[in-house]
Amino acid sequence: MKTQSSHAPEFAVLLRINPLFGDLDPNIIAGLAGLCSTRCLTPKEVLFRKGDPGDALYGIRRGQIGIEFWTRNGTHVTLNTLGSGDIFGEVAMLDGCERTADAVALEATELFSLRREHVIAHLEREPSIALKFIELLCKRLRYMSGRMEEVVSLKMGARLARRLLVLSEDFGSDVTISQEQLAAHVGAARESVNRQLQLWHKSGILDLRRGTIAVKNTDALAAEARKM
Repeated sequence: MKTQSSHAPEFAVLLRINPLFGDLDPNIIAGLAGLCSTRCLTPKEVLFRKGDPGDALYGIRRGQIGIEFWTRNGTHVTLNTLGSGDIFGEVAMLDGCERTADAVALEATELFSLRREHVIAHLEREPSIALKFIELLCKRLRYMSGRMEEVVSLKMGARLARRLLVLSEDFGSDVTISQEQLAAHVGAARESVNRQLQLWHKSGILDLRRGTIAVKNTDALAAEARKM
């Protein structure tokens, strides 16, 4: 892990292309960019753990971050997989309380970060930024409500199909992910996930490669996702 000095012009470009900051006044973006710093993570390196202080907001420059936790009975659950351009860590950063989940690098990842005190100071001066964070929090709430509904109402195969569709939309048809990670996404045993993937492989919906799942027939996978 390595922390580097801020490069304000580059950060300003990154902030402008992010929906959270993109339509803010250029002077506000420049001010925020001047406060950014970078952080590099190696694969499987932990950025923060559940219970850690919410002292910063993070954005992904390149790489992937898994937001995850372990249940009391030892089950590994992945709440979300985030990629280049995504912002995260806003909940604990805004209320100043503990992190609600772990954040782990799924591959070599470079982040930019904003310290909580700097973000809060801008929020107090610029209501437009506060409104953007409200929109982001609402988006997160809708996402989590959808995940909870999936777990309660859908069979494992439909949950798995939905997760693969989301990942392929975000990262392309060749999804780099292990079966253990997929099992954590859908709250199932790895063996169950493997059996379902093998069935879809035989029917031509996807190809299985080491560490990669190649979605070949999106329509067929979408049909699997609609099964109740």
